[in-house]
Amino acid sequence: MAFTATLETIGDIAKITVSGELDANTAPDLKAKIEEAVKQHPKRLVFIMEELEYMASAGLRMLIFAKQQMGAVDIYIVGAQENVLDTIQKTGFDQSVYLLDKYDAEKIETV
Repeated sequence: MAFTATLETIGDIAKITVSGELDANTAPDLKAKIEEAVKQHPKRLVFIMEELEYMASAGLRMLIFAKQQMGAVDIYIVGAQENVLDTIQKTGFDQSVYLLDKYDAEKIETV
């Protein structure tokens, strides 16, 4: 499946939806969306990962890049499949973000 990343901003929440396979070849596409989101100065950044089938270390580096670029902004990872979630947890990055099974705008707005 081809990788796609789309950015949608609703109020002060930037939401990046990713699908397909995130690896060294596709990481620059995600980086561009992250940089675009940073310019909007959101209070929260949400990665919707329900359709992300695979994430290599280059993808994890993009999540770390997002955390570095956003500073104190809360980052949420929503709907990550087991293999993607496993990568995030094994590296300890799950301690730096919020993990959610489903997107819940109210929950994200109140955390």
